[in-house]
Amino acid sequence: MFKKDEGGSSETIIASGVRVEGDFKSPGNVRIEGTVKGMVKAEGDLVVAESARIEADVEAANATIAGEVRGDVTVKDKLDLLSTAKVNGNLSGRVLSVAAGAVLQGTCSISTEKASVESRVRVKASAVEA
Repeated sequence: MFKKDEGGSSETIIASGVRVEGDFKSPGNVRIEGTVKGMVKAEGDLVVAESARIEADVEAANATIAGEVRGDVTVKDKLDLLSTAKVNGNLSGRVLSVAAGAVLQGTCSISTEKASVESRVRVKASAVEA
C-alpha cells in the first residue's frame, strides 16, 4: 500500500511486540504490527497488520486493515477491510471494501461528491463469499 516517497514524507513502522500509549501522529505512511492505545493519525497511508491491536480513533489518507481496531476509522479516500480484520467502531471515507470473513460492528458513512450513503452494520461476519 505504501507508494514511492515523492514529497519527502516518512514511513513509520510499529513492530510486532511494540506497545505505544498516547496520541500518535505521522506526516507520512504508517504500518502498525504491534499495539497502540490512543489516537492514530497518518497524513499518508495506514496499514494495520494482522498481528496489530489498536484501541483508538484512527485517521489516514487511505487504510488497509487486517488486524483489530476498537475505535472510529476515518479516511479521506479508500478503506480496505481484509478477511482477518475486526473493527468495532464507526467507519467513514469515500470508498469501502470489505473482504469475506471481516468482522465489522458500527456505522458506515461512505460519501462521494454526488451522494452520501449511511448504513448501520451489526454483524459478526459481514461478507459472504458467493
